[in-house]
Amino acid sequence: MNLTPVTKHQRIALAVGTAVACGAAQAQSSVTLYGVVDANFEYVNHYSTVTPSAANGFSTGPGGSRFRLNSGGLSGSRFGLRGTEDLGGGISAIFALEGAFSLDTGMGQSGGRLFGRQAFVGLNHKTIGAFTFGRQTTSMFDALSNFSPTGFASQYDPAVAELGADFRSDNMAKYTGAFGPLTASAHRTFGNGVAGSGEVPGQFRRDSGYGSSVTYASGPFSAMAGYNQYNPTLTTAGEIGSFKKAAVAASYAFGSQAKMMAGYRWGQNKAADGSTLLRDDFYWVGANYHFNQGIDLTLGYFYDDIKKFGDRNMKNPWQLSFIADYSLSKRTDVYLTTAYAKNSGLNFDTSANGFSSGYFLASGHSSMFGAAVGIRHKF
Repeated sequence: MNLTPVTKHQRIALAVGTAVACGAAQAQSSVTLYGVVDANFEYVNHYSTVTPSAANGFSTGPGGSRFRLNSGGLSGSRFGLRGTEDLGGGISAIFALEGAFSLDTGMGQSGGRLFGRQAFVGLNHKTIGAFTFGRQTTSMFDALSNFSPTGFASQYDPAVAELGADFRSDNMAKYTGAFGPLTASAHRTFGNGVAGSGEVPGQFRRDSGYGSSVTYASGPFSAMAGYNQYNPTLTTAGEIGSFKKAAVAASYAFGSQAKMMAGYRWGQNKAADGSTLLRDDFYWVGANYHFNQGIDLTLGYFYDDIKKFGDRNMKNPWQLSFIADYSLSKRTDVYLTTAYAKNSGLNFDTSANGFSSGYFLASGHSSMFGAAVGIRHKF
């Protein structure tokens, strides 16, 4: 082997070349720390003093007005890391890790998960699209987020009633691609982590889920269609249900100041024996308006036509939501958010969705009102 001594000039050239190469690699890769901190002071009336549960037959009790410091009004408080690395040939490696927490207590949310909002890694091709793997939101959630008047706000948006409890799922493989005015998405979860963790040997369908969506956006007009299904474990004996939802929505923007939107979601939940547990039609309509002074106004109306809920005769719930948001800077805003719900607690909180929103309507009352004044900072 012939070893030629390296001269001083060669060492300098090698060092410069290495520095340039490292600089180029760093320029092609990035990791971003980001987050939102959101807190407000909230008033809610007709709030039950009894927490409904399976043990008490999902019954509420007497109630009164509730005042509290609350975390997450317009946005859930969160922190996260996202990154990308250019692999060449139009391909990038991507990842995201995002956790939720309660700003008022500093405690973690999402059932104690460190990154309960999302945790995935994948590859993105600039032409073909992105393939990601981990805990993610469903295809229908992604598509409908641009057609919700209140943008799936944390406080007064009936997102669980609209989307189902599995809108964020574990063990998911997902594809998203953009082709001109069309954006398509599809996913499969091998265990959604809602009613059960799935991935049980010999039971491929148990706690699984899948869905797809397509969105069209051209000029001021946008529209979407989506489908989602998950198959939860309903009993300790391992009986599996079938919860299905399909949605269509459209929006129209009037310049950069106003936007109107409306949508419909069909839903059907069935037990293992094929009997119907819940059948409903969910509707919404709303508008956003932006003033040049940094003021944004939002108005949304939501209505759930419950066709069947077991053998119960439940009145159809509806809710009116209003938001006034004022930007102090690009990162900080203050807001007022209010909602009035009829025939349910706020966010359609009833036994039909397992009281998942936490607004327990007191017995003897048919309506609930909530209002909050808060501040939000994004970093």
